[in-house]
Amino acid sequence: MSRSDRLGASGRPRPGSPRHAQLPEVADPSQVAPQDARELSRLFFEQLAVLEEGTPEYQYARNTLIEMNMSLVRYVAGRFRSREPEEMEDIVQSGMIGLIKAIDRFELSREAEFTSFAIPHIVGEIKRFFRDTTWAVHVPRRLQEARVQLAKATEGLRSHLGRTPTVKELSEVMGLSEEEVREARLAANGYNSSSLDARINGSEDGEAALQNFIGTEDIALELVEDFHALAPLIAKLEERDRRLIHMRFVEELTQDQIGERLGVSQMHVSRLLSRCLARLREGMLPTQ
Repeated sequence: MSRSDRLGASGRPRPGSPRHAQLPEVADPSQVAPQDARELSRLFFEQLAVLEEGTPEYQYARNTLIEMNMSLVRYVAGRFRSREPEEMEDIVQSGMIGLIKAIDRFELSREAEFTSFAIPHIVGEIKRFFRDTTWAVHVPRRLQEARVQLAKATEGLRSHLGRTPTVKELSEVMGLSEEEVREARLAANGYNSSSLDARINGSEDGEAALQNFIGTEDIALELVEDFHALAPLIAKLEERDRRLIHMRFVEELTQDQIGERLGVSQMHVSRLLSRCLARLREGMLPTQ
C-alpha cells in the first residue's frame, strides 16, 4: 500500500494506518464542535496515556487535542474583548499555554471533564500575563508617570537631606501640588500586589493565608461548561427557532411582544418556546 493510500487529505494517517490504528482521522481539529470535541478528547487522552512520548503517534494525538480544544481559549479570551487588538493576541497566546499545560497534566483517572480541568489553567495563564505586564490595579496614566517622577525625586532628596523628604519638599521639586504628590504615593501601591497564598502576620498556619479572608466564589464559572455545550445545540436549531430564543432571552421581550413581532398569538409563542427549550434541555442531559 502506498503512502498516499494511507494518508487522508490532511496528510495525516487514516484510521486504518498502523501508526494510528486506534485513533480516528480528524481532518480539521480546530473546526470540531465543542460537544464532539469532548467525546473525541477522551478517546485521544486514552491513547496519549499509552503512547511513547516523542513518537509521531504521540505528537499526532497531542497536537490534535490542542487544536480541538482551542475553542476553550477563545471562550475565556472573549471576556477581554474590550482590550486592544495587539493585547488580545498576547491574551490568546497566554491562554494557549494554559491549554497545553492542562493537556500535559490531565489524567482520565481524575474522573473529571477535561473542560472543567482546563479552564482554570487557561484563566491562570492569562492572569499571570496581566500580573507580569500590567499594574495590579487600574491607575490613570498621569499617576503612573507621576510615580516614576516621585521615585526619582524621593531618592534625590533623601541623598541630599539625609532623611525622607516631606510632601511639601517633594511638591516643590516635582512642580506638583501637595495633593498630586499624595495621589502619586497612593498610586504607587497599585504597582505591586500580594500573593493570595501570603501568610498573614507571618503565620505558618495554612488557614491564615490571605485568600481565606478575601473574595468569594464566582458561581457563574459553574455555567461555563453548560454554555460550551449549549452553543452547538442552538446552532442546530432552525433559523426561526434561533430568532425566537434570541428575542426571548437576549432582547428579553415578553411573549406578547414576540407574538406582535411575528404576527402570531401569545399562546402560539408559548408553544414554540416550550418545544425549543425541551429540545435544548434534552440535548444538555447526559445520555445513559
